[in-house]
Amino acid sequence: MKTDSIGRLWAPWRINYVRSDNKTKGCIFCDSRRRHEKKLVIVQTRYSLAMLNRYPYNNGHLMACPKRHVKSLAQLTPKEVLDLFGLVVTAQKLLIKVLKPHGFNIGINTSMVAGAGIPGHLHIHIVPRWNGDTNFMPVVYQTKVISQSLNHLYTLLRDAANKNDKRA
Repeated sequence: MKTDSIGRLWAPWRINYVRSDNKTKGCIFCDSRRRHEKKLVIVQTRYSLAMLNRYPYNNGHLMACPKRHVKSLAQLTPKEVLDLFGLVVTAQKLLIKVLKPHGFNIGINTSMVAGAGIPGHLHIHIVPRWNGDTNFMPVVYQTKVISQSLNHLYTLLRDAANKNDKRA
């Protein structure tokens, strides 16, 4: 990413998102069970998986979801609930280890009216935050600056997750 003398912010990887009609066939979460690296899956447990958000609110924005296609917490079994929230804790620990954020926003949006971009498959957002990570860009220009490439971050988090797996 770079700026020019007029102050334009160049982020060429965003063109795929801009050009897409966001009408993905199937479910991105269900599809991610089969294609880990391409879908940026960091950790997978028996009932859940955590993946990088391809269009993040902040650097390190992960999403954790049950493997089973359900749209609400009420549809999960007790084992799935425990597994999913255990994965949220694991994901948060990985982000602390790799990125050292000052805090987190962790949340669930269920249904379109509540802000869910993918309302059919329950998912939990895990968004690292740093002191001073908000500035004039989102407010004035409706633009968020992400300071690290997804591929580089994927490699760092995946390596950290693999080290944790070997210790267990």
